[in-house]
Amino acid sequence: MRITGTFIDEISHDIPHQNWGAAEWARDFQHMKAAGIDTVIVIRSGYRRFITYPSTYLMKEFGCYAPPVDLIDLFLTLADKHQMKFYFGLYDSGRYWDTGNMQHEIDANRFVIEEVWQKYGHHPSFQGWYLSMEISRKTKGATEAFHTLGKQCKEVSGGLHTFISPWIDGKKAVMAAQAELTKTDAVSLQAHEREWDELFAGMQGAVDAVAFQDGHIDFHELEDFFRINKKLADKYGMQCWTNAESFDRDMPIKFLPIKFEKLRLKLEAACRAGYDKAITFEFSHFMSPQSMYPSAHHLYNRYLEYVNQI
Repeated sequence: MRITGTFIDEISHDIPHQNWGAAEWARDFQHMKAAGIDTVIVIRSGYRRFITYPSTYLMKEFGCYAPPVDLIDLFLTLADKHQMKFYFGLYDSGRYWDTGNMQHEIDANRFVIEEVWQKYGHHPSFQGWYLSMEISRKTKGATEAFHTLGKQCKEVSGGLHTFISPWIDGKKAVMAAQAELTKTDAVSLQAHEREWDELFAGMQGAVDAVAFQDGHIDFHELEDFFRINKKLADKYGMQCWTNAESFDRDMPIKFLPIKFEKLRLKLEAACRAGYDKAITFEFSHFMSPQSMYPSAHHLYNRYLEYVNQI
């Protein structure tokens, strides 16, 4: 199974910034294209006060800093040039993480969706929306948030595609700031299926695809969870993608490029489960030939060798 999409994590809080400018981004889109990537997804257009584009609304209402470069325009222009699909990731105010109340994200993004479509909707590469609220279990307000914002995205843009990328609450689902690598209270297959059956029912018609993150469960568990995800996605008329994490959750240093053997195990499990598409988090840090990590350069080479063998 080939990776055909990648997140772009330009606004991050747990991965080092690479300090790229327009020239470096232009080269990275070329590398993505050479690797077979046809879809780029801005994982979030802003996080708390840092934003990717000069949003009049966010700078006024949330005190966000004016960005030195309009990255959304840059990424869309590069996506236009390389005939890629671009997905816009919504704003993360951080208030949900502070309060547990998803209503804050609904309220903020109602305005962001309208503003962004007016500013950038003319780009031919603007082909979808990423609902950036990340959950793993039945979370208070999540269904309403995904349904409300997904519907608005589709109504504003004439029905463009929407997707989400939740995580599986497995034994590796620990916070980046924690020293531990695993936990004991991992979700069972039965609970995962029961909870996501209910969640999918509530967001049906507003979310077109689900791309579960694949790094929080052990490698021997992948296929069982993947088959449940595919069964539920089919039941509710959604595409089932895999978010094949290209960083390693098994290392004490968070986060470094993944060992290629592990990435291959994950992609092949998704293939056996009949997934529709593979995207990754994320190419530029963990797979790019110009990444700050030399091991990412080698991962790129190993991945291209693998693709050529296929």
